[in-house]
Amino acid sequence: MDRERFEELVDMALQDMPAEFRERLENIAIVVEDWPTQDQLNRAKVRHRQQLLGLYEGVPLTKRSRWISMKLPDKITIFQKPIENSCRYDKDIVKAIREVVYHEVAHYFGISDKRLKDIERGVLGNE
Repeated sequence: MDRERFEELVDMALQDMPAEFRERLENIAIVVEDWPTQDQLNRAKVRHRQQLLGLYEGVPLTKRSRWISMKLPDKITIFQKPIENSCRYDKDIVKAIREVVYHEVAHYFGISDKRLKDIERGVLGNE
């Protein structure tokens, strides 16, 4: 899939997000890269570049104070090649992009990987 189409799918995933979340996304850059860098792999504690589909880098909303207003934007990177390599068909890529975008946006809102797994399994409870 060419980069332009992939980026369109990322944008579509963001536009399909419920308005109450989409409207609260502030000071955040969402970019597409082919592969994660070694530094990104290290920060995500991932050994193989095929395994990292997306990455949120920044200070989650739940950890911010009012003093963090003047800072560089947070960043969500969606990694095109690992997503493509994990999918068989274009429809699978569309679904994977949506899942990865939503997962990384959840981190922006302060939801941990553990809590996301609990939500996926239908486990209720507090963070």
